[in-house]
Amino acid sequence: MNTTKTVSVSSCLRGPSLRLWVPVVIYMGAIFYVSSIPEPPIPVGTDKPLHWLAYLGLAVVVVRALAGGLPRRIGVGLALSAMLITIGYGATDEVHQLFVPGRSGDVYDLMADAGGALAGTIACWAWGIISSSSTDGL
Repeated sequence: MNTTKTVSVSSCLRGPSLRLWVPVVIYMGAIFYVSSIPEPPIPVGTDKPLHWLAYLGLAVVVVRALAGGLPRRIGVGLALSAMLITIGYGATDEVHQLFVPGRSGDVYDLMADAGGALAGTIACWAWGIISSSSTDGL
């Protein structure tokens, strides 16, 4: 008998736990900090992959917070909410960079952010399906 249940957005927003949301805030703060560096020391040609990787990670911690831990089976509403939060933060980060000397907001960076957000959300969805202990949260 499978006792796995799908987590909805409304159930996780009733009483979100601090231990789940603190990593999201810290991760967003780290992105904000790096975005505030006028000329970050990154190798040429790695900008988009780094955006993709950073927002993949952000999506994972956002899904974790919304779902109440990982691994969990997640529904479409929760996945879309995580994507909206992650991509929305990416958009605000690109606007933030417009005010940083030597930086610029870039729609292609936002597209890389969205790709990472999608990959991270899909990874969490798949983990919830294949995990034999999807009712246990981390």
